Amino acid sequence: MSLSEFEIKRIEKIVGAFIENKRPPVHIRNQLDLGYSITGQSVEIFEIRPVWNNPEKRITLPVAKATYVKKSNIWKVYWQKADLKWNGYEPNPQAKTIEQFVAIVEEDAYACFWG
Repeated sequence: MSLSEFEIKRIEKIVGAFIENKRPPVHIRNQLDLGYSITGQSVEIFEIRPVWNNPEKRITLPVAKATYVKKSNIWKVYWQKADLKWNGYEPNPQAKTIEQFVAIVEEDAYACFWG
């Protein structure tokens, strides 16, 4: 079961504001930018960069992910390791709200999201 339209609009407002605040200056956004997507029960934050050997193409590199678990009314927080698998974020594996997820990503206590 996916998120309701109301929940999606709320997430777009909160995560969209976070991304807009974190985006690099306009003059370098063609080399590095940030974005997010909402798919099913998950919100994913990612970097957007040109492909190293073809600057005309863009790739997305995952930064963080949260998946809503309706039964528990929590967001599970993930980061992606070098093996490209999503792993629970150990200092804070869960968030009660989408705002708390954004705060966890912003703080990045273990430097897993922003390096």
